[in-house]
Order: sequence, then C-alpha cells, then structure tokens
Amino acid sequence: MNPLVSIITPMYNNQVVINKTIKSVINQTYSNWELLLVDDSSSDNTFEIAKQEASKDPRIRVFKNNKNEGAAVARNFGTKRAKGDFIAFLDADDLWLPNKLELQLEALKKADVCFSSYEWIDTKGNPLNIKVNALESLTYKKLLKANYIGNLTGIYNAKKLGKIFTKNLKKRQDWLLWLEAIKRSGKPAVGLQDTLAYYRNSEDSLSSNKVKLIKHNYKAYRKGLGFSMIKSCFYMILFLYEHLIVKRRRIKKIS
Repeated sequence: MNPLVSIITPMYNNQVVINKTIKSVINQTYSNWELLLVDDSSSDNTFEIAKQEASKDPRIRVFKNNKNEGAAVARNFGTKRAKGDFIAFLDADDLWLPNKLELQLEALKKADVCFSSYEWIDTKGNPLNIKVNALESLTYKKLLKANYIGNLTGIYNAKKLGKIFTKNLKKRQDWLLWLEAIKRSGKPAVGLQDTLAYYRNSEDSLSSNKVKLIKHNYKAYRKGLGFSMIKSCFYMILFLYEHLIVKRRRIKKIS
C-alpha cells in the first residue's frame, strides 16, 4: 500500500513562479500525494493561477485566507486539513526534484523524520552553484543549536507523530516545527545526501541578513521554546558558533 503524502504550500504574491513549483510536484515519480495550496491573501494573480492548476488535477486543493497572516498561519491551516500519512512542505517559490518523495519515503521506513541536501537558485531560477549538504543523522540536541533542516526538504510521519502545528512567529517557525518532530520521534532525523530540492535565494532573505537572523533566533528560543532569558542567551552563544562556523562547512561551491 502506498501512503498518502500531504504537501503544504503557503503562497503570497508568487504569480511569477507558482506554476513551476506546482509542476515540480506533479512531476514526482511518487504519485500518491495531495497538494494543499494556501493563499495568504495575495494581491496579484497567485490564487487564480493556482485554481486553474487545481482544475486540471484532483490531487491539488486550493484555499484562500481572508487576510494576510503570515507563513506560520498558512502552514497550520494546511496541516489542519491534510489527510496524508506523511506531511511535507514546499514554499511557493521553491522547487523539488522528481525523485524527492520516492527516495524519502524509502528512508522513512526506518525513521520518522527525513530531510535532504538542496541547492540554491536565484530569483530567476538560475543555479548559484551552492549546495547545502545535509547531515546524515540529526539529533534534537544538534538541531537545537542551529537549523540544519531546509524546510523545503523536510517530511515527517504524521500517522505516527501526529500533526505538528508550528508557533505563530514571523520567522524561524519552521525550525521549531522540526524540533518538535524530532522530539516526538525520540529518534534522529535521517538526512539524504542527494540534492532533492532547489531553494530560491533572494537578497532580502533571512539568511542574508545576520542582524535579523540573530533577532529572530533569540525570539525562537525565548517565545517559541519558552526558554528563560539566561537560557536563551546561553543557546544564542551556541547558535552563533554553530551557525557561523560549524554549519558553514556544510555549504559547498559546486561546479
């Protein structure tokens, strides 16, 4: 029996790229999936384009928020309505390679959480020749120091772990979700070394703004995980070392 995979995609003013993102799901070698497209009150034609794609494929469902509430609310909205045994995430400007789900479902026979390596592309879809290599095994303790899971590559066993709803923070809510998934599992997440997704990197992304990154990371410790101020500051020291020195070794230039 082939398990159903629910793919949740928040959308906001993505009319230029949403067709390619949807196509990367349709092209999966594993076909038993549902795609939940949640439009966060876009002001362009994103919703209309998504509805048109959904009319061609019954596996695609489209929803629309009445007001813009952010990615966390949109992901939780999709999660609530997901019917799958497994839940995965794909932002509206990112792409999957065709064998992503097939390879990850095989890995998930021995684990509850799986992620993979991914590569960067620019806003026009051109390769930036940068690969973020996944750790082969990722524990809760390691993930607590820095986010090692690219959200576009993550998938978890919802049938076993239950649905996971993330905190309503502006940023880093995806990191909190994967922390909860590994915590519930009690086992390390499995990281596949193959590139299974393309991340669209923009100049205003959080990873390119270190000051905002530090601010949002502290808020994740303090409000997201409920750490005390002292404990949050302690983990921020660990985070800075892990993110700026250790994690950077996972990012490689490729030809």
